[in-house]
Amino acid sequence: MRPFDRNEHIYSSSDFEEIVKDTIRFFNGTPVYKIPPPVRFHGTGVYAIYSIGKTGIYKKFHEINRTSFDVPIYVGKAVPRGWRQARIPSASNNLSYELYGRLAEHAKSIFCGDGLNLDDFYCRFIILENRESTLIGTVEASMIKKYRPIWNSFIDGFGNHDPGSGRYEQAKSDWDVCHPGRVWAEKCLGKHGDREQLLNSIEQFMNSL
Repeated sequence: MRPFDRNEHIYSSSDFEEIVKDTIRFFNGTPVYKIPPPVRFHGTGVYAIYSIGKTGIYKKFHEINRTSFDVPIYVGKAVPRGWRQARIPSASNNLSYELYGRLAEHAKSIFCGDGLNLDDFYCRFIILENRESTLIGTVEASMIKKYRPIWNSFIDGFGNHDPGSGRYEQAKSDWDVCHPGRVWAEKCLGKHGDREQLLNSIEQFMNSL
């Protein structure tokens, strides 16, 4: 048996890096729609949400995104059912609507959220299916790293789901503290962050853009 050498276990591929970059380039060229998109479609993949509101705490996004939608406020993914257990059904016998479903769910969260106007929010997305579905997690992570969306990297909880009965002892997320309105989040009884401090932090973050 050979002596341990960590370098023998490191995999690196310029081809892989270029594939991810090419996928993001394709993503940035896709059409932008108000959230949720106007037509229910099937597919899984990666999406981004953009704000263009002229007023409110995120108003700086209006200057940044009003012409080209350059900086997302949130990036997320929608994976096929059974993806985590490697039980991915074939496209021929299953039509998956997870991507549209996630965008529709987010639209409801924004609509309920205090201080947010759904008309100010847009989205774009890329459908990754069949072999390309293995890129979903990588592309999402790469986009979050590239753009540092505030609802991913700074104010956590926008993508949370209702934890369900018996699990409401947990705290409300920072997002729900800043933008209260989701009925299920109000049931969470754990100690949460201070709203005034969080809103001040958001303001400082936006000023740094």
